[in-house]
Amino acid sequence: MADGARHHPSWTFLTNHARVLLMLSRDPGIRLRDVAAECGVTERTVQAIVSDLEADGYVTRTRASDGRRNRYEINPKAQFRHPAEAGHEIAGLLALLAAPAESQDRVAAGTGGGGSGRARDTRRRDGEA
Repeated sequence: MADGARHHPSWTFLTNHARVLLMLSRDPGIRLRDVAAECGVTERTVQAIVSDLEADGYVTRTRASDGRRNRYEINPKAQFRHPAEAGHEIAGLLALLAAPAESQDRVAAGTGGGGSGRARDTRRRDGEA
């Protein structure tokens, strides 16, 4: 935006639960206040979301070796809850969105890491190579 104000859309594709899960997947030792800041919600909201995720088997919380922080382990075999996605593991979501942006850029460009193992068809739609 020209005035430097940040645009806040009225809706997004991911829920706060998905965002928190992705943040914990990217950094298992992250502080919940940092998750809250990144997700744009309160720390209390993140605490409630982590409790939900833990209660339903998506996340396991343990005390870090320093005794001061928590570490979060994601269960990639956990399945989506909504009937429309029933039977699908969250591993696919994590693989798609939890990787650092530079890894995602390499995958999108077809230059390495994380793909399905299938060769990409890089020909143009009009048949030119």
